[in-house]
Amino acid sequence: MNNSDVKILIVDDEQIVRDSLTHWFEEDGYQVSSAADAFDVLYNLEPGKYDIMLVDIKMPKMSGLELLEKVKEIDPECIVIIITAYASVPSAVQALKNGAFDYVTKPIDPDELSHLIKNAIKQKSLKKENIAMKTSIDEMFSFEGLIGESPEMKKVFELIKIVAPQDTTVMIRGESGTGKELIARAIHMNSPRRYYPIIPVNCGAFTETLLESELFGHEKGAFTGAQYRRKGKIEMANGGTLFLDEVGSVSPKMQVELLRVLETKQFTRVGGNEIVKVDFRLISATNENLEKLVEEGKFREDLYYRLNVFTIYVPPLRERRSDIPILANYFVQKFARQMNKPPLKISDEAMEILLNHHWPGNVRELENAIERAMVVGKPPEIKPSDLPFLIEKNNITISDSLEAVEKNHIQKVLNKYEWNISKAAAALEIDRVTLYNKIKKYGLKKN
Repeated sequence: MNNSDVKILIVDDEQIVRDSLTHWFEEDGYQVSSAADAFDVLYNLEPGKYDIMLVDIKMPKMSGLELLEKVKEIDPECIVIIITAYASVPSAVQALKNGAFDYVTKPIDPDELSHLIKNAIKQKSLKKENIAMKTSIDEMFSFEGLIGESPEMKKVFELIKIVAPQDTTVMIRGESGTGKELIARAIHMNSPRRYYPIIPVNCGAFTETLLESELFGHEKGAFTGAQYRRKGKIEMANGGTLFLDEVGSVSPKMQVELLRVLETKQFTRVGGNEIVKVDFRLISATNENLEKLVEEGKFREDLYYRLNVFTIYVPPLRERRSDIPILANYFVQKFARQMNKPPLKISDEAMEILLNHHWPGNVRELENAIERAMVVGKPPEIKPSDLPFLIEKNNITISDSLEAVEKNHIQKVLNKYEWNISKAAAALEIDRVTLYNKIKKYGLKKN
């Protein structure tokens, strides 16, 4: 949403306040109007006329609180920010409970107000994006970005359908790169909370102090550099879904704080005393063995049970190899559109290599491989030499035959399952007789 598209109305009975705010906002490129009387505003107000309204709390004839109530009846999507003197802060707090986005105190700090307006615009844009998805979401279950026809993925889709309509806490487990966030978004988009945002937080990307501020937000002056009050991700997820990725990396102190929020659905911002009540659904994800962390005392048992109510396991790509051709061709089409070039056919030789690769990076690695192939590949098809992972550490080179690739892969799978023929055959998606024939053919031996 560009500044030039944002329509702001200033409602204040003081001419100097209206003139000052109009000047500030026009300098930032906004469309600005002003009014001295609340009745004039209501007489001309209609849904969508203004994006943001700044309203003085004390005005003759009709107070800002009364105007807020009327505005929300006419245009619920209009963001209202209350302007108040310090002495009337309790009234401003009441305004927040009645639907105001936030409040500013006189004398007004231009930088603080500018920051507040930017946050308001972001929230409004996010709401518009969610509303724009409404029709397609209502029509059917949406699994956008989740591709697969294997039995393993069909089981995942079925679990999503079961749990999405409920408000149950979900834990998504699986290796890195398997698409855990896509599954979280599919659950959210097919839930009653779909018209509110899903807010993702990568817990492993923050130190303990930064994660606390990221989740709970902070008050102005809470610490060095905290120039503005900032809403945390938990508060932003109110009404919607909070997605905590890499939840196993949360520190013991933050585990206690997180457990408290899950139990009470309320918290205080860093450096603040005001209790903030929230209503959100929690979805978490991890690639760690939480049970082992609980045994080692590194993860709270009570938090573990709070998170692990309904579990969805996402299989690694090597356990659903029948999905590789579908995924590969999906990514070809995706990058062809992005690069504005015709899609390339994947040659039989290249597809065979894709099918036999171990995929330690899972679907994310496959996506990156196809993107590179689409960049370097030449029409009409993607060749083995266009693929990026024919690396020496596996003793595989471009000149190796497909038999050498297959031999190497079967050896690795057998070693992984300690030569348990049944498990190895299941992982390779072949029967035991075929595996025995391959072992004999390539002269494979237990290391």
